[in-house]
Amino acid sequence: MSSIRVAVVDDDGLIRDGLGAIFETQDDMELVGAAGDGNAGIALCDRVRPEIVLMDIRMPGLDGVSATAQIKERWPEIKVIVLTTFRDDAYIRSAIALGAEGYILKSSPADAIVESIRAVHRGATVLQSDVARTVGSMLSRGIDPASLPAGENGTTPGAVGDRDAGSDPLAALGLSPREREVLTLIAEGLSNKEIAASLNLSDGTVRNYVSEMLVKVDVRDRTQLAILYYKSLR
Repeated sequence: MSSIRVAVVDDDGLIRDGLGAIFETQDDMELVGAAGDGNAGIALCDRVRPEIVLMDIRMPGLDGVSATAQIKERWPEIKVIVLTTFRDDAYIRSAIALGAEGYILKSSPADAIVESIRAVHRGATVLQSDVARTVGSMLSRGIDPASLPAGENGTTPGAVGDRDAGSDPLAALGLSPREREVLTLIAEGLSNKEIAASLNLSDGTVRNYVSEMLVKVDVRDRTQLAILYYKSLR
């Protein structure tokens, strides 16, 4: 079995070394290079063409958002997993629209990072629940995560649920009002059990709604549903 070719782009040498050490313990992964900023990361991709790039967001010079945009434009086959922190709200808003395949916290345990890489390599999208909650919090305040430039932290009056039916971007997905409620809570990072409690439904009913939505919008899993939700609000 061939190894997954992974590159790391992060300005913190300890992070680069730590991730490299993790990959050395995995039989199905190979660290093919590391870079300390966005420009170096693009040059690295040009040289070694990794399958997956772990991309830090905040870096001097060219940040991870801009680097991801250039990588996806030049080499769309390269998959990018964005490394973020709880304080990167503005950067997350920008990264959502770039087509990155994963969004995970830098503080994630090693096994979560490894499983995220495997999932993305298989073709899935990965949106860690803590990141989903961060973006969901913006949405609950009426902020479109992809609409504001990085660094802008203002809020917009009104909530997502206050949109009139004619302007609801989720209506274009062909989902029922109840399905859209379930989808919104999925995007906020809630589990099926939490959604059931919030909407006064049974766990089985929520599972049925999720299964039906997966078929309707033709995605693989609930993380892809969350990504679709965010992109629909662009």
